[in-house]
Amino acid sequence: MKHIQLVETILYVNDQQKSADFYTKLFRQNPDLNVPGMTEFKLADNCKLGLMPNNGIAKILSEKTPHPDQGNGIPRCELYFYVEGIELEFDNAMRIGAKLISPIEDRDWGDKVCYFADIDGHIIAFAQKLNNN
Repeated sequence: MKHIQLVETILYVNDQQKSADFYTKLFRQNPDLNVPGMTEFKLADNCKLGLMPNNGIAKILSEKTPHPDQGNGIPRCELYFYVEGIELEFDNAMRIGAKLISPIEDRDWGDKVCYFADIDGHIIAFAQKLNNN
């Protein structure tokens, strides 16, 4: 699908500022946009992560879906980041208080991965390819 120019994943969050602070520390970078209703981090040339308050998206979704508040704390997505230094990312996530789900382990799909949860329960994975070639 070469016609897709940019991928932005938007997480629905309970408290936009607390989540923005968490991801600022996790990514060790300030957001590129931080206004009431949306925070955005540019993670790569064609990839952004957005944070939108539950109540903000609820207005758009109207009554066509359950209110996002009903899913607080339930893992609703996984952000899977391939990184250069998995130990650095693991240590940083621990230091900022991310909830450890699974430590760094070699996985049978060919990656070394650790898993955390953010303050809303979204799962964050840091991964590196195993050198089994």
